[in-house]
Amino acid sequence: MGIPLAEPRTGLSLAQAGGGSGADLNLLYDINGLSKAAPPWFDRIMGFVGEYGIMFGLAVVGLWAWWSVRRLGTAEDSTAAVTGLVWAPLAAAVAVVVNIPIRGFVERPRPFVDHKGLEVLVAGKTDYSFVSDHSTMAMALAVGIFLAHRRLGFAALGLALAEGFLRVYMGVHYPTDVIGGFALGTAVTLLLAPLAMALLTPVVSAIAGSRVGGVLVRAKRPRSGRNGERGGALGLPEPRGKGAGERDLAA
Repeated sequence: MGIPLAEPRTGLSLAQAGGGSGADLNLLYDINGLSKAAPPWFDRIMGFVGEYGIMFGLAVVGLWAWWSVRRLGTAEDSTAAVTGLVWAPLAAAVAVVVNIPIRGFVERPRPFVDHKGLEVLVAGKTDYSFVSDHSTMAMALAVGIFLAHRRLGFAALGLALAEGFLRVYMGVHYPTDVIGGFALGTAVTLLLAPLAMALLTPVVSAIAGSRVGGVLVRAKRPRSGRNGERGGALGLPEPRGKGAGERDLAA
């Protein structure tokens, strides 16, 4: 059902090894224990979904949001929302880069290195555990989508939470690795959003004004949106003039 585990290191305390303890370790065993009770075929599916499937699902939701915001509200609304959606994958990439020195500083081994009895569903994880790259990317994408399209943003947030759960289910991360990833992805997306919008809005506006690329930002036949479709919970997009997209997202 699982992949043979590496031999645990001996002679190291949890603090020395960087491993989990207390509630973190108990929750790891509780969640990962579900994989032991599942049939092998189900674990293979969950391993694939947790490694690749949910990230693909988030990309689909992001594309769906892009298709939707092109058709809703005013031209300024579409420009601001598409800019926010462009920022979502860029934020995920930035967050992963930020995580590189964090992992090197914490140096927390993968949970299966220090703890016996875990069911590991994917092989080849030799890097450090804190924080989870998958959880970081998933939450950064989800928050970025939520800023641009509230209804689809909730779906994206649900996928991100599922990603975090599966990383523990698969035996490759502690719960606190996932929580740290969620925090990092959210922080990078929100804190850098004003700067990102200031830099990206002129580019998206130029594309929107071009004859060839304009359709990427604004549909030829826009329609009125229902409540919850247009804009995000933070007021995106509701521009009121030049540069309003940046101000609204920052608010």
